[in-house]
Amino acid sequence: MAENGIGRLARLSQTERSALMSTIRSKDTKPEMLVRHYLHGLGMRYRLHDTKLPGKPDIVLPGRRVVVFVQGCFWHWHGDACGIRPGKPRTNRAQWETKLQGNVARDEKHRLALQAAGWRVLVVWECELKRGVRGATLHRLTSEITAADDLPPLEIH
Repeated sequence: MAENGIGRLARLSQTERSALMSTIRSKDTKPEMLVRHYLHGLGMRYRLHDTKLPGKPDIVLPGRRVVVFVQGCFWHWHGDACGIRPGKPRTNRAQWETKLQGNVARDEKHRLALQAAGWRVLVVWECELKRGVRGATLHRLTSEITAADDLPPLEIH
């Protein structure tokens, strides 16, 4: 019987678990690279992780005033809509819940700040890039990015 990753993590010591969790990337993840390669293949050019923008968006298309966040379902708490349903940690639940709720609140704060500055904010979830739904997700993303070309310029007061 296949064991899920959560059971395996529960058996690790705190030091081993901490060492394992520290290896998880925040940039250049597989889902992010997949989206980047797809957009680049379509001829779209972008900047990466612009530190001048709130939340350092994964992909920034400045000419279109569009930013794309590629979110991990666990770390950004995708919830019931998630296609992979990452489990919640079994140990230190209160600490993890506080951490993950903080991530969600920070994501919302960054989204609102970007929108207030005139940026369109798009989110692609890790589960939306699984093999069976990847094509539809990337097509939707492309449509949303190019739809920004058809919008009149935003007036910021």
